[in-house]
Amino acid sequence: MTTKYFALLTTQGAARLANAAALGTKLQITQMAVGDGGDTLPTPDASQTALIGEKRRAALNSLSIDTANSSQIIAEQIIPESEGGFWIREIGLFDADGVMIAVANCAETYKPQLAEGSGRTQTVRMIIIVNSTGAVTLKIDPAVVLATRQYVDNAVIEVKAYTDDLMAKHVAAANPHSQYLQAANALKEIKDAGKAADALDNLGLTILGAGSALPVGIPVPWPTATAPTGWIKCNGASFSSATYPELAKAYPALKLPDLRGEFLRGWDDGRGVDSGRALLSLQDHTMQMHNHYMYTQGALAGTIWAPIDDTNNSQTNGDAAIGNGTSSGIWSTQSNGTVGNFASETRPRNVAFNYIVRAA
Repeated sequence: MTTKYFALLTTQGAARLANAAALGTKLQITQMAVGDGGDTLPTPDASQTALIGEKRRAALNSLSIDTANSSQIIAEQIIPESEGGFWIREIGLFDADGVMIAVANCAETYKPQLAEGSGRTQTVRMIIIVNSTGAVTLKIDPAVVLATRQYVDNAVIEVKAYTDDLMAKHVAAANPHSQYLQAANALKEIKDAGKAADALDNLGLTILGAGSALPVGIPVPWPTATAPTGWIKCNGASFSSATYPELAKAYPALKLPDLRGEFLRGWDDGRGVDSGRALLSLQDHTMQMHNHYMYTQGALAGTIWAPIDDTNNSQTNGDAAIGNGTSSGIWSTQSNGTVGNFASETRPRNVAFNYIVRAA
C-alpha cells in the first residue's frame, strides 16, 4: 500500500539543520501552522516554502525527542475550542525566522468553532526524523501556548509530589528558616555571626568587658587607673552636654559625682531606712549612738568592779581593782585601744576600685 500521509523536511529546513549541525549552533523550531490544502488533500513537497491553504499559525505547545526513537522529534500544538471553522489537511513547522522547516499532510478533520454549536480542543502532532536532534533547540515559551487537560493534570500531580516532598523536608529540618533568629538559641546566631556589638549599638547599648551591656550614665568599678574608651572617671568633674548629650540626661547638673574614696549606698526611695536623702547626695561619716555599762561595788579606793556586756547588760568574768579612787567617786582616763583595728574613721573591710561612668 502506498503511503498516503507523511512528513518531510523541506529543502530549506534540511539545509538549515545541516548548517546548525556543522557550526554547532541550534535550530529553533518555534511555530506550527495548519491549513486546508486548498480544499483537497495535498502531497508534501520538499520545495514548499509555505502551506497551500494556511488557516492558523501559533506557537508550539511541546517539542521533544521521542523516547522510543532518539532520531525523531515530536512537535505538538493545541487549538482551543474557541478557534476553528476550517478543515485540517496539512501541517507545517516554522523556525524563529519564519522559514518552513518541515511539511506534512494528515487525514482530513474538521475543526469546529464553538459558535457553530460544537467545540473541542484539538491537538495536532507532527513527527519528523532528523540526523542530529542535538542541532534542534527543544524549548517552548510557556507564556504563549495552551495545554491539554491531561498535560495539566499530570503537571499538577508532579507539582504536588514536589511540594509534598519539599514540605516534608522543611518540617524535618532542625532550622528551616536560617534567616530568622531562634528563641531556643537565645540570640546565639547574632553572637556566632560576630554581630553582637552591632546589635547592642543599635539598641543604644555597648559592651564593657565580656558581654556586659550597660546604659550611658551608669557607674561601674574599674580595676585600672585609666578609663576605657567611651568612659570617664567619677571624680566630680564637670562635663559638656554638647560633648556628652546622653550623659547630660543622667546628670543634668553637668557634673559627675565624686566617688573617689567613697562607698555607694542604695537610695531610700521612701523605705524609711535612710530618710531625707536625695539622689546623688553626699552623706558624711558617722557612728551610731550606743551605750557602755560599768558595774561597781562601793565607792572607796580599792573597790572591785567588772565591765558589763553591752548587749546582754550582764556582768562579765574578770574583775579589776579601781586605782586612785576616793570615798566620793571613781575616775578613769581614756586612751586609744591597743587590741583590734583602730583608725581615724569607721569603715568595713574593702577593696579599692576606680569608679568610672559610661559617657557615650
